[in-house]
Amino acid sequence: MKLSVFVPEVLRRLAVCALAGLSFSSHALVTNTAGNVPAAVSSMTVTIDTNARTVPYNRMIFGGFLEHFDHQIYGGVYDPGSPLADTNGFRRDVIAALKELRVPVVRWPGGCYASGYHWENGVGQQRRPTDEMAWGVVEPNSFGTDEYVVLCRLLGWQPYICNNAGNGTIQEMRNWVEYCNGNTGPYAARRQANKYSEPHHVNLWSIGNENWGQHEIGYKPIAEWAPFVLEAAKATKAADPHIQLTAAALPTREWTLPLLKLAGAYLDYISIHKYWLPLWGKNEIPDYLTCIMHSEGPEQSITDFLHVLDESGYRGKIKIAYDEWNLRGWHHEGFPRKMMQNYADPEVARLVKAREKNDIASQYTTADALFSASFFNACLRHAEDVGMANIAPLVNTRGPLFVHSKGIVKRTHFHTMAIYANELESRVGSLKLQAPALTQGDRSIPVADAIVTTDSSGTRWAIALVNRHPHHPLQCAVIMKGRPLQGEHAAVVLAGDSPDSFNDIEHPDRVVPVRKTVKFTRGTLELPPHSLTVLKVSLKP
Repeated sequence: MKLSVFVPEVLRRLAVCALAGLSFSSHALVTNTAGNVPAAVSSMTVTIDTNARTVPYNRMIFGGFLEHFDHQIYGGVYDPGSPLADTNGFRRDVIAALKELRVPVVRWPGGCYASGYHWENGVGQQRRPTDEMAWGVVEPNSFGTDEYVVLCRLLGWQPYICNNAGNGTIQEMRNWVEYCNGNTGPYAARRQANKYSEPHHVNLWSIGNENWGQHEIGYKPIAEWAPFVLEAAKATKAADPHIQLTAAALPTREWTLPLLKLAGAYLDYISIHKYWLPLWGKNEIPDYLTCIMHSEGPEQSITDFLHVLDESGYRGKIKIAYDEWNLRGWHHEGFPRKMMQNYADPEVARLVKAREKNDIASQYTTADALFSASFFNACLRHAEDVGMANIAPLVNTRGPLFVHSKGIVKRTHFHTMAIYANELESRVGSLKLQAPALTQGDRSIPVADAIVTTDSSGTRWAIALVNRHPHHPLQCAVIMKGRPLQGEHAAVVLAGDSPDSFNDIEHPDRVVPVRKTVKFTRGTLELPPHSLTVLKVSLKP
């Protein structure tokens, strides 16, 4: 389950050459230059212990997130006026694409939006538009709790609702749980009057969103937050004792330890968020290497937080919910805000329109695909501690699926998600990786990443191999049962014709996965540059 990078290049190179039946020359050990692994040493070794303990992982790490921001909901998954929509207003092409991802859980309604959202405005027949503080727009309220749950059932998602811990009340939270899950009581009766006779069975609930931050409506310092979470947990579990709860947290000792000391006994998860390129105010478009150098960030953030959970005494009892993550932070210059806006103000209109910069297709290169692979790998390596992760968002903004008025575009990271959701086996195996470094300036990461999964019998194996190098292929040796893998094997390969390749409306298939048969020659398989390869291997029991 541990990924290690074997630093002494001489020993690593000797091992690879010996296994592959090749000669070795010490003059091949050239110092890495910025962004370059010399072709002479561009090799890696993956060693898999097929006898080691394997660990099941929770498929909720492939989860998604939808917020009432820009066109994620309206003009995204929900567009009743579109000729592409079904009778419920859901886009048929979007539904078909999302089914490919087999997303197990989706968090809603936010996000910063949740801290100002009053759920009762979004149910029933007589709905009225309301002013929306966080993002400075008018909320039509035509997509609310019931529509969300119907969408979840249509796509097989487990619903995961984020409560309003901003300007909402604990009583409001408790009532929402009753509306969704109750058989009796005034709010259960209200749901039934809205023609949903059976409970919605929403099992997952979050207490708040980023209420640790002063950007958030209802910011609360930890001295206020911990007792608030305790009382909210008691109230919501009184409405339905079977629900699972998480609470917004900073992954720090200062925040997490007081929270868990007071409210930990009521929590099943603890929520953390991270966007590695914070582009909130300025929509920069970094090059491939700048993006890819963040690929080890997810591993580090999880490892660091596990130390905090260890100290709290709740490790093994409370799982990590990485319920907002993405390489790129959403662009929303001048927002979120904590007050109603003058919609006629030209500056407000300009800032809202500036969110269209999130739609620039050329941003979403193979870097997004490979970063996402490394994020999933980190979660899989820590399968015993990470119980859920939600890419933010799932549709539009920075999401893997771009939706426009006439169709969809599957961005590069859409294909990564589809590969991980469909091609891996159910248990994580033991893998060690030996690889040289990829360097940019004073930053350095391993040029490769890898994870191995297997079925319960240990006969089917799926090995995910990431070559992060922008230009050079990697010669990859895979050791299983003490010997190099040989021969031909089925594989799925995702790569582009350049590291900056992207999909857009005019060219939606520049970067798509290819199913092929790959061959190990003299003990090694060549991995294309900037690529993800999932290798399928069958072993006799």
